[in-house]
Amino acid sequence: MKKEEVISRMKEEYLVAVVRAESKEQGEKIIDAIIEGGINFIEITMTVPGAVDIIKAMCEKYRSNPKVVIGAGTVLDPETARACILAGAAYVVSPGLNVETIKLCNRYRVPCLPGVMTPTEAITALEAGADIIKIFPGNLLKPDAIKSFRGPLPQGEFMPSGGVSIDNVAEWVKAGACAVGTGSNLTAGAKTGDFAKVTATAKAFVEAVAAARK
Repeated sequence: MKKEEVISRMKEEYLVAVVRAESKEQGEKIIDAIIEGGINFIEITMTVPGAVDIIKAMCEKYRSNPKVVIGAGTVLDPETARACILAGAAYVVSPGLNVETIKLCNRYRVPCLPGVMTPTEAITALEAGADIIKIFPGNLLKPDAIKSFRGPLPQGEFMPSGGVSIDNVAEWVKAGACAVGTGSNLTAGAKTGDFAKVTATAKAFVEAVAAARK
């Protein structure tokens, strides 16, 4: 999938599931449950044991399903970004701003979403060629941060991650976020092995976003 298509699809589907897990096996079960619930953008974080292997395995597993788009999260440096891209990651997300990581992703024409908290960081990310800027932690900055960033930077595309829940996702939609990342609020059921709850929560997220965007 070409870079432009990944970005377009991400904006269209709006929800990016952030997957953290204690093991490769748990991670794969969480991913399957999320996809069953209707969320197709999966961000596998590097904090998951064997994360790069999971990216490769999930890309192969869902190769026949063009709706599913596997990406990498918590990518801190260009070396890790390259390993993820070679494993099949269609996009790269980071909690912070690393210009060399953005450059590496641009070299491979893979969307890069660096994390920022300040206008200075956002400007640096744009100058480096970031496609979408991740507002992180979203629970600290709140939805009004989108409007504040877009005031001086109307050309920017912003996606919050951290603290996005079913209860507040509509606020992020109305604030102008181009997409949202959600993790623990989506996957809480996995802690007790209740993957059916993860699926149900994913469906509820999809419904909440659809209602907010009408």
